[in-house]
Amino acid sequence: MFKYFESLVDPYTDYLETDTPPTKLWPFLRDYAQPFKKVFILTGIMSLIVALIEVWLIYYMGRIVDLLGTSPSEFWSTYGTEIILVALFVLIVRPLLQMLDVMLLNNTVLPNFGTLIRWRAHKHILRQSVGWFENDFAGRIANRVMQTPRSAGEVVFQVFDAISFSLAYMLGAFILLSVADVRLLAPMTIWFALYVCLVMWTVKRIGPASKASSDARSALTGRLVDAYTNIHSVKMFAHHDLEVKNARVAIEHTRRTFKKEMRIFTMMDVMLVALNGFLIVVLVGWAILLWTQDAATVGVVAAATALTLRLNAMTGWIMWALTSFFQELGVVSEGMETIAKPITLVDAKDAKPLEMQDGKIALCDLTHHYGRQSGGLDGVNIVIKPGEKVGLVGRSGAGKSTLVKLLLRFYDPESGRIEIDGQDICHVTQDSLRLNIGMVQQDSSLLHRSVRENILYGRPCASEADLIQAAKQAQAHDFILDLADPEGRTGYDAEVGERGVKLSGGQRQRVTLARVILKNAPILLLDEATSALDSEVEAAIQDTLYKMMEGKTVIAIAHRLSTIAQMDRILVLDGGKIVEDGSHDALLRQGGLYSEFWARQSGGFIGSEGTE
Repeated sequence: MFKYFESLVDPYTDYLETDTPPTKLWPFLRDYAQPFKKVFILTGIMSLIVALIEVWLIYYMGRIVDLLGTSPSEFWSTYGTEIILVALFVLIVRPLLQMLDVMLLNNTVLPNFGTLIRWRAHKHILRQSVGWFENDFAGRIANRVMQTPRSAGEVVFQVFDAISFSLAYMLGAFILLSVADVRLLAPMTIWFALYVCLVMWTVKRIGPASKASSDARSALTGRLVDAYTNIHSVKMFAHHDLEVKNARVAIEHTRRTFKKEMRIFTMMDVMLVALNGFLIVVLVGWAILLWTQDAATVGVVAAATALTLRLNAMTGWIMWALTSFFQELGVVSEGMETIAKPITLVDAKDAKPLEMQDGKIALCDLTHHYGRQSGGLDGVNIVIKPGEKVGLVGRSGAGKSTLVKLLLRFYDPESGRIEIDGQDICHVTQDSLRLNIGMVQQDSSLLHRSVRENILYGRPCASEADLIQAAKQAQAHDFILDLADPEGRTGYDAEVGERGVKLSGGQRQRVTLARVILKNAPILLLDEATSALDSEVEAAIQDTLYKMMEGKTVIAIAHRLSTIAQMDRILVLDGGKIVEDGSHDALLRQGGLYSEFWARQSGGFIGSEGTE
């Protein structure tokens, strides 16, 4: 039975992905709720039925009080069948209806609605550009992906469990009182009007307060995750006290916003108790007054009293449900600032997969300054022949990394274009472009997974033999066999820790190399590929790199010029422009900037000036 209700909606059902999701709250929720439309209608109907049954039970208890005025023999002979049928309804039918209502909400809606939002939000965020991620905390992004679906599920829960139930209950209460004695509607109407005013007062204040509190919690999470992720820097610079101080500022801000939120709840509670006191005294007192005037039966007084006490207990729950509803809406609204952001770097409408032929790369009047007036690239024109090995040299900030990011289409150029085999990369799919480019970076970050999973990231369908062969080529196989993690996993099954922190810099770099070797892409980008290796391992890896380069178009960035001296061409970047172009020997004979770099290197490093 549970499986039936749990499978009524598939949270992973196909849907039309969009680059511009709704940015308004209700359209956003309505868009995600489409697969649940029929289930929501049925759940709403069941909530209405359950509420009306509760009111009817109060009415019937009043009727029983009136019927007790007859003699026992007359009571059973006249009303015995009715009492038995009502008893069977309460014992059998009512629990079944309640079970259907609860299972629709707890087993169909709640597990699947949050899952659907989390799944789609994660898919959407993964499509964002690298630049988008560079402008936010990873911790805050993850926090919003986790919290927003939970809060959206809570919103739906409150709609059906509290709001629709309470509205139906209020409607039933008015009907019950009008049937008993229409004059009882007067105090009920006055109370209801005051109650609505209190709800509006609370809702008006709780929404902004809860959003501010949620914002503060997300900022705190981002700050804490930032410190934990960079724990090596915290320890290395002995900044424990500084991080504690910074965290205290964020924690205190979170406390202050939460205090303001709780003040609203306290005021609401006090006003609600006073309002419910008015309801009890006036409604029950009025019913007793009518009874003393023979205008109402004892059953009417009993029903009015039971209804009043039930409303007294329920209104607090309704108020908390409403405030929780708007509180969670505040969390959803805050989360939308991340998960509803439009995708700005998208495939062209007519984008086709990149058709690799020879691997020729052409940069045509390429300009990109990251929206600033300086930095990046300025009108660069380069043609790299198929299979050509090109070294890229320049001071920090010359534009080397910008060129690589544009080639991978992590950013779109501000002007100009990049062509691979005559195809503008802005008109091919991003995935097909990156599948044809292998890259080894200076920052050899790994996934917090096993060594096997990290290497297979290059080509998930590769065989075990291909995996091990790639590791051997990268001089990584031997040290991998000696690895063990705290859970007892060894060798290729050992996990490497967050960003590969359990491995040394050289070990991380060799695992990264193995991953790129396994990928075997026709275009190869090397960004300080051997910078983390010691001299002995670097010498062995250089042979591997040269074998990797065979038959590929290669662009290699290096400050250590000895690593690129054997390249077919060397391009010297300065101020975002190509200032020299030629072989190692030709550039030395020119006596220009490259010659200066070479002459100044004793350990093989270029003097760095400026910023990238």
